[in-house]
Amino acid sequence: MVYVGLAEMRVKLVAGNWKMNGNLASSQALIKAILPPLSALNRARYAVCAPFPYLAAVGQALRGSSVALGAQDLSQFEDGAYTGGVSGAMLADCGCTHVIVGHSERRNVFGEGDAIVAQKYAQAVKHGLIPILCVGETLSERESGVTEAVVARQIDAVIQRCGIAALGRGVVAYEPVWAIGTGRTASPQQAQAVHAFIRGRVVAADRRLAETLLILYGGSVKAGNAAELFAMADVDGGLIGGASLVADEFVAICSAAQGAKETVKT
Repeated sequence: MVYVGLAEMRVKLVAGNWKMNGNLASSQALIKAILPPLSALNRARYAVCAPFPYLAAVGQALRGSSVALGAQDLSQFEDGAYTGGVSGAMLADCGCTHVIVGHSERRNVFGEGDAIVAQKYAQAVKHGLIPILCVGETLSERESGVTEAVVARQIDAVIQRCGIAALGRGVVAYEPVWAIGTGRTASPQQAQAVHAFIRGRVVAADRRLAETLLILYGGSVKAGNAAELFAMADVDGGLIGGASLVADEFVAICSAAQGAKETVKT
């Protein structure tokens, strides 16, 4: 379902998540390769989320472009005695505008629960960053029929800690864990069903916010399936993993977002 009632449009966003890949030279080469074609794609928005050590260099390479700089994580704490942590203030100081929060690898590999993810979301908002809140179910959860319950729990944890207005300062990314890096992808219809559920969940708290909230899809998005996914009414772009490391593939995905129709609310 598509909720209507505002005059604005949801402009699609494609964010590349480089994860723990590459080096300084390859990062700079990737930016150099994607910037010229992306500069001509002005009907969608784009971001790259680089590893911490390369944020300054990537930010310098992006300077003056329309591509935003993002980080892949942040600490749930303020500055202080938290060895190895990177605060929201530090990310903002480096020129980041976006940060991924609660990626499934942080939840499942590093054991970050809903409470920690909500703390991180709060820190991102506090320091003026746009959090990309990742939510999604494992294969066993999908097969057990609890996808909606899992996604609702993950979103509700942020709303309960930060408030519904804070959710409107971020982006939600639905990433079915079973489709991340596996080559398996949710069908466009499966993705749309969960995206519509997420929007409907937010409608219950704030209809106007729900209408403008960007909900991205993440889970083995490639050039070959991006256009069909982005054509779904409630899919507002993508959080792209492995494909974002290949310049031609990422540009093709961004082109698919450029060609997809925005959802217009009248």
